Amino acid sequence: MELTKLTVAELIPLLAKGELLSSELTEAYLNRIAQADEEICAYLTVTAELARTQAAAADARRREGRPLSPLDGIPYALKDNICTEGIATTCASRMLENFIPPYSATVAKKLETAGCVLLGKVNMDEFAMGSSTETSYFKKTKNPRDISRVPGGSSGGSAAAVAAELAPFAIGTDTGGSIRQPAAFCGVVGMKPTYGRVSRYGVVAFASSLDQVGPLTRTVEDSALILSVLAGQDPMDASSLPHPVPDYSAAAGQSAAGLKIGLPKEFFGEGIAPSTRETVLSAARALEAQGAILEECSLPLTQYALPAYYIISSAEACSNLGRYDGIKYGHRAEGAKSIGDIYTQSRSEGFGDEVKRRILLGTFALSSGYYDAYYNRAQQARTLIMRDYARAFERFDCLLTPVSPVTAWKFGEMSADPLEMYAADICTVSINVAGLCAFSLPCGKDENGLPIGAQLIGRPLAEETLYRAGAAIEPALNVRF
Repeated sequence: MELTKLTVAELIPLLAKGELLSSELTEAYLNRIAQADEEICAYLTVTAELARTQAAAADARRREGRPLSPLDGIPYALKDNICTEGIATTCASRMLENFIPPYSATVAKKLETAGCVLLGKVNMDEFAMGSSTETSYFKKTKNPRDISRVPGGSSGGSAAAVAAELAPFAIGTDTGGSIRQPAAFCGVVGMKPTYGRVSRYGVVAFASSLDQVGPLTRTVEDSALILSVLAGQDPMDASSLPHPVPDYSAAAGQSAAGLKIGLPKEFFGEGIAPSTRETVLSAARALEAQGAILEECSLPLTQYALPAYYIISSAEACSNLGRYDGIKYGHRAEGAKSIGDIYTQSRSEGFGDEVKRRILLGTFALSSGYYDAYYNRAQQARTLIMRDYARAFERFDCLLTPVSPVTAWKFGEMSADPLEMYAADICTVSINVAGLCAFSLPCGKDENGLPIGAQLIGRPLAEETLYRAGAAIEPALNVRF
């Protein structure tokens, strides 16, 4: 039995019955990381000693009959923009290369409280700004399905770690598709919960009104198990929602019969690769065969989502990244002769090109002469997009679309043209703009054997519905990599 090939749901009963020790499982993953991660480059920090200590403690609790949760002893990986007390949190940036937080994010604490074992922190696009994990200051993570191609981003390290069997599950963040797109590129499941469903406390901010934390897993069932731990109100995060957490695992076991599912025509038109379109439609047919009711619909205002997203997110990034001045914390340039030099040189050296580009765009959008023309109008467009989705959800339980117009591209193919890279987010950004929930699951392969992801979109707090539909698609398509 190859332990690193087992899903979280398969590992839980083995640990519960004493047929497997957390220490054995953790060691299997640490060995796998040592063997394979030199090529994949998913991890920035491997916390081997901490993992061994946590695994031994989990085994002791099992022996004494007091496991902390069903997940007690399950290893995982954490995206490196999520604060961990005493462990480097770099955001894959030179600016935070030596930053060690004095506290842990709420999601990290929740997983620790559940008894999960931290294997380490994984790579990402710098400050979560990117769609390929090519903007990391430290290394470029490779797609385990084809190492000449990107894993997607910004949670590329999280998706690659799960796909390459370097962790049974990983935690990522999603500001405009940063969980769903890498999940699609690497052939795993990625959930972007409703804005406010999971606490953002301790997550280094990119765009505060768009960021959300979620799990990347191998199966829909595993995703439901992990989200059940992550979700819930947090007094440390004023934007977290007070609604009780439902039984997501139970929802994943229900039939899709009777679900009304919309197919927005704007997501299947020009720019979507033919193989992607047909493969996602095959997922629609699989749902229909199980009793779901499918119908084409229209979301005409989502055409404005991409420009609205990049204006809003860049404006918020500009504000959030203003704190990195070379004085309070972060990289400080050597040889600066004045406070102005410290600011200028530290930020010039500490930030990469993509982060600088978005700071400049955000500064422009927020400037006194252009605020109304850009930022204010982007927020107005956001309201219209939310209404567009609200009208759709009056008719449908959820929507089905592609995750990305294309499959994973080769390194360097899009990095020379930022606008082309931004356009690749066309299928995902509107969900963040509207504060909805959505998740990606593998639905097939293109002509090169690369994974294609289907995206299920739900109204706020409709994660149960998405798991219900996703769990129905998964065995019907039987996609394996």
